[in-house]
Amino acid sequence: MIEIRFTLNGQPVSARVAPALPALTLLRDSFGLTGTKPGCGEGECGACTILLDGRAVNSCLLPSALLDGREVLTIEGLESPSGTLHPVQRAFVEAGAVQCGFCTPGMIMRTVAFLRERSHPSDDEIARSIEGNLCRCTGYVKIQQAIRAAADELGVGGTEGGS
Repeated sequence: MIEIRFTLNGQPVSARVAPALPALTLLRDSFGLTGTKPGCGEGECGACTILLDGRAVNSCLLPSALLDGREVLTIEGLESPSGTLHPVQRAFVEAGAVQCGFCTPGMIMRTVAFLRERSHPSDDEIARSIEGNLCRCTGYVKIQQAIRAAADELGVGGTEGGS
């Protein structure tokens, strides 16, 4: 067991972990952040996507030891302190891109990272941006519409809710 310290959704935290414990398990079991979903366990479905130092990663493959000294953002950390949804969250709701909801947190986290890097994406770039996230309900059309709407709202240097 080792002690790790990191920033989780804007707050400093620490935990004693087995170094190889998946970050997904740590976030869900030790911190109660169940928005990050267990899916395939092999990094193929994207349901467990979180942001690590601003980059989208599959938390099922990430050893908890690698969180030490880093910044972690989960779906729970996107909402502003006043409860306002992040523009990407709002766009997913408004576009009806939230069917069963299982893939939604991972899709949203991947989209947040993508739109931080590419503020005016083409439709092809939007489609490619979510290739690592699987959805069985929507057929991706509404998800891509939501990403387009969020991109349009955020624009260049747009504001973001939450962390």
